[in-house]
Amino acid sequence: MNTLESNNNTPRKGCTDMWNAFMTKDVEFTLGSDIPVCSCDKAIIPHELISYVEAKHIYNQKLKANSDFHVNAYVHFYIDDQKFDGFREGIWAKPYAALDIIRHFSGAITPDFSTNADFPDPIKRYNTYRMRLFGCFLVNNGIPVINNVRWGTEETWDYCFDGIPYKSIVAIGTVASGINKLENRPLFNAGLYKMINLLAPRTIIVYGSANYDFFKQLSESGIQIISFPSQTSLAFSAKKGGDQHE
Repeated sequence: MNTLESNNNTPRKGCTDMWNAFMTKDVEFTLGSDIPVCSCDKAIIPHELISYVEAKHIYNQKLKANSDFHVNAYVHFYIDDQKFDGFREGIWAKPYAALDIIRHFSGAITPDFSTNADFPDPIKRYNTYRMRLFGCFLVNNGIPVINNVRWGTEETWDYCFDGIPYKSIVAIGTVASGINKLENRPLFNAGLYKMINLLAPRTIIVYGSANYDFFKQLSESGIQIISFPSQTSLAFSAKKGGDQHE
């Protein structure tokens, strides 16, 4: 992958870093799209996935009793953006506060900032940039990460796969993808195979259902597919089990 090293110019005195430029220190960027390259050399297959909201709750509960507690799980962000990306308390607004939480876990999947089809193109590009750069921030602070891959309609394919190492572990979310509806599957499938052609991932972590033919075909081709049920699915299963028990 062709990359350029960033120019880390020191801002003049009195300036406030409104764009988290400090995160770009020692970061490489892809040629053309200027997407940060997020290394995932230390990533391992997660034992469990825990949402950032759950991670915050665990952090607030356990920190007072044991400041060195550790949870064998990766933190994920496959939740509504407002639950992790608030203007005052979100991970982008207060990255070091987020780091303090995430460092108590085995690693993290990079944030799933939304790139919805009806978003203006600059926002989709910016959120892709933020996914990778926040991942770089975690890596540079010793946190193993797995890159989240999020694509949209075909025009996003020029940049949405950039900054992810070749033949690495990647993660995708199917919960909000709309693939439970037949009419949405061709676009998802096309983007998925575009990712395979460009990145050749050895393992794909799926948050949500992987019970679709295209995942079966990828598995048969030698790509490891590991799925984790969504929180909604777990809650539904628990309720169903409770109803049966009653």
